Amino acid sequence: MAELDQRLLMLIDDEPAQSRLISALAGREGWRTVIVRDAETAIATLGTRQGMQLSAIVLDQWVPGEDACALISELKSRRPALPILMLTTSTSPLLAVEAMRAGATDYLVKPVAPDRLMHALRSATTREAPRDELAPLTEKMPSNPDFESMIGASPNFRKALAVAAKAARGHGPVLIEGESGAGKEMLIRAMHAASSRAKMPLRIVNVGGLPANSIESVLFGHEKGAFPGAFDRQIGALRHCDGATLALDEVDRLPLSVQERLLQSIRKSDVRPIGAPYSFRIDVRVIAASNLPLQDLVAEGHFLPDLLEALSITKVLLPPLRERIGDIPALTRFFLARIGEQPGLRELGITDGALSLLAAYDWPGNVRQLQAVLFRAAVFCDGDALTSEDFPQLLNILGTGSSHVAGNPMQESSGVMLYTPDGNLRPLDEIEADVIRLAIGLYRGRMTEVARRLGIGRSTLYRKLSELGIDNAA
Repeated sequence: MAELDQRLLMLIDDEPAQSRLISALAGREGWRTVIVRDAETAIATLGTRQGMQLSAIVLDQWVPGEDACALISELKSRRPALPILMLTTSTSPLLAVEAMRAGATDYLVKPVAPDRLMHALRSATTREAPRDELAPLTEKMPSNPDFESMIGASPNFRKALAVAAKAARGHGPVLIEGESGAGKEMLIRAMHAASSRAKMPLRIVNVGGLPANSIESVLFGHEKGAFPGAFDRQIGALRHCDGATLALDEVDRLPLSVQERLLQSIRKSDVRPIGAPYSFRIDVRVIAASNLPLQDLVAEGHFLPDLLEALSITKVLLPPLRERIGDIPALTRFFLARIGEQPGLRELGITDGALSLLAAYDWPGNVRQLQAVLFRAAVFCDGDALTSEDFPQLLNILGTGSSHVAGNPMQESSGVMLYTPDGNLRPLDEIEADVIRLAIGLYRGRMTEVARRLGIGRSTLYRKLSELGIDNAA
């Protein structure tokens, strides 16, 4: 990779405002940007001395319009190793598939968040595995916002679901802690769907995606003239959600001044817009989500202890995917079924070796990353099933000589480990427990179906759950 101060980005864009924004964002990380306004200039630039120094290309789909994929193919034919990122307002899976098959490295849905753009550029120009790649697209694939859609059978995950399901029926605040991509937003939607407020709107405010100076106004609203630039009166999210549910994602990024105001609103059940001499009574259920343990932030002085107490009437800890590796086979098959329903794609199987490879990676981006990696592999797969060769970046990271990657004879087809690391068979009760957990995850906690598929009675299943210490969270 080129040194940081030598990286050159070509931006193919005819919108001056967007061009200035992307250039400024890229500049923060040492990128220099050359802007071209049309496809012909872009192709010509590749052959120049400046073009030979390019490290990446960002292409706005609207410049070539319907010929975006043709332009990507042309650019790739001239510079095969050059990463190309496409900007688009479309969330169409078919367009994503066509762009990626044409040679696009990544697919960014506008308006693209600064962090998302920066991560896409970093991923495209380094050897790291894609983390949130295609996240905006894969997250928009249809799904049922309920607890049955939360796939997994590991004890810590089922315990988290059990706590969340019980809390969903209440009215108090809930705090969900878990790493980015672990499934916090999906759990929020499942809780809302199972709550008494399910017929009312759910509004999710991503604190981390807001400019720091606008967070207070977004949450509490403001009066006309309350501050420079407040040309109109604005109703805040808290008041908008009166009688409904407000979810605050990345609540750990709230400024301390806003934390104090939020604490008072929760305690008094009212909200006072910025610049207003009066308050409004509100009935809002607050569900907060944090990527970081808030108790640690309290200890560091970055989060108010009283606000943590107010938000965590119920606390749900979502485990990272690396702590529930046994759920990967069920998650993989679930995602592949959903991906296969998208236009331009088809449902695929997956080999034992590929499952072993997926299980060997530590997934820093968690479930969201797994889904995005599977989507990319499905786009380029020519066979009927994904193999380890369909995940070249993971093979590169883990190394083909690792005992954990493709072809490991210790991993049987279901993804349940039969052997201990020293080559001896595992105890029968441990294997049986893993098989039952796998079935619970595969059939989404429907215990009658689990019992039927395992060929045992429902009462026998529950007896085994008790004997083996499995919490089904049903």
